[in-house]
Amino acid sequence: MTPRPRPADEPRPEARWLLLIHQIPPAPAYLRVKVGRHLQRIGAVAIKNSVYALPVGDEAQEDLQWVLREVTKGGGDASIVEARFVEGLGDGQVVALFHGAREADYRELAAQAREVAAGFPKRGPPVASRRAEAAGQVARLRRRLAEVVAIDFFGAPGREAVEGLVAGLEDRMKPEDAANETGKPTMPVEAARGRTWVTRAGIKVDRMASAWLIRRFIDPEARFRFVPAKDYRPQPRELRFDMFEAEFTHEGDRCTFEVLVQRFGLDDPGLRNLAEIVHDVDLKDAKYGRAEASGIGQLVAGIAAAHADDEERLARGTALFEDLYAACGGATRH
Repeated sequence: MTPRPRPADEPRPEARWLLLIHQIPPAPAYLRVKVGRHLQRIGAVAIKNSVYALPVGDEAQEDLQWVLREVTKGGGDASIVEARFVEGLGDGQVVALFHGAREADYRELAAQAREVAAGFPKRGPPVASRRAEAAGQVARLRRRLAEVVAIDFFGAPGREAVEGLVAGLEDRMKPEDAANETGKPTMPVEAARGRTWVTRAGIKVDRMASAWLIRRFIDPEARFRFVPAKDYRPQPRELRFDMFEAEFTHEGDRCTFEVLVQRFGLDDPGLRNLAEIVHDVDLKDAKYGRAEASGIGQLVAGIAAAHADDEERLARGTALFEDLYAACGGATRH
């Protein structure tokens, strides 16, 4: 099919990307490393050899101008270009590159947070002899998380898990009585009925399972909205789940599904078993060692790959988790 010619008076779409196109001389050798680290620090991603992208913006342009100066000062050549993709590489693919880079950062941070948590006692704050060291470790995690969030331009997956882990460590640093006071109370099921539940678009295992749980045990008439991961402002009578600053999201090392079960007081052996599976699939930390996690993870990945629309994903996920709940010992519908 031949593309339709653009009328002369039809405005062109605005450029969405800033590209740094550069060449670095072989010597000095450290220059390439220095420039690469600088590009990584500002969150740029490589779309070709020596071509890096950032979303259009004044701050991004200033960041790239500093890199350009480093390159030219070292004897290289560089240009900054405003661009939009017409053929070949598409916007969605570039956004996926940003997601992949930041998701890797979040995974690394989550592993570091779990390593720090392993040095804490089972209950309460660290002993006095380790308190200063532990406080420093937690503060560094919080600073590093803030750095990653600042360059997470498109709301990559993984932030909620790290936020929960770091916040949990911060709570553990408090005296035991104070930490207990900060625990969020359970919510009566009746208080959550008639609400609209909001979560990040592109739902996967934790959000699919949580939405199934909400309709199955909290509000059969629940309505769902799927919104961008960044900068969403909640409307009256909305409840957010599995997204940053949500009413229900990761707490400590618990995924959103586990938090919903606890906060709504859903004491059900089938749900407890199912929560362990969802946790192991979502957080990939093998906390419960559920053998089913690998297979369920592949099924959820298949749903996501086959269905771009979140309502379709929710419908398929609902059937999956209803059957899985029965397999976990839950009460079946009649």
